Amino acid sequence: MSLYNRASVSGRSPLDSNAEKIDRKGLVPFFREIHSLHEVNKLTFVCIGTDRSSGDSLGPLVGTMLMEQGFPHVIGTMTEPCDADHLVSYLKRIPQDHHVIAIDACLGQQGSAGMFLVAREPLTPARSVGLALPSVGDYSVAAIVNERSPKPYWTLQMTSLHLVMTMATHIAHAASCGFGLRADSQEFPESYRFRY
Repeated sequence: MSLYNRASVSGRSPLDSNAEKIDRKGLVPFFREIHSLHEVNKLTFVCIGTDRSSGDSLGPLVGTMLMEQGFPHVIGTMTEPCDADHLVSYLKRIPQDHHVIAIDACLGQQGSAGMFLVAREPLTPARSVGLALPSVGDYSVAAIVNERSPKPYWTLQMTSLHLVMTMATHIAHAASCGFGLRADSQEFPESYRFRY
């Protein structure tokens, strides 16, 4: 199975209609389901974004946290972001027998900031800003970091870094719980102290 498909910019959401909108409590069951189907050493997390925009830094933040928590295969961190310029070349690093979990930030409907879109299908990065990038992943998590606007680049630049860091922490914590790397807990991680 191909790791990515030809991109589409027909919609604003990075995920198609099969996506489910959840709050942070739905993340652990989503990751637990993936864990029941795949060994962690046969999974690659692709955390998409850049450290040069507060709204788009979610992916690199999650990637850094996942690496710190012991996940063996992570692409996209604060030191080596998986941004638009590097996405295609980074995808070539993924072993053919791996399944991919794609993680990205997105813009959403009014009142939906702080929610997550999860799907058992690829996501298409940068749809909201009109870039044609390849779709990525067998599973997807898109964090709604702000509302859609006529100026998506500006909106991402002006997004609350605190919200992005909080959502990144929830994703990384849920993945660790879902894959059994830490005790399952819905409590906010004690170790979260703006270390990044």
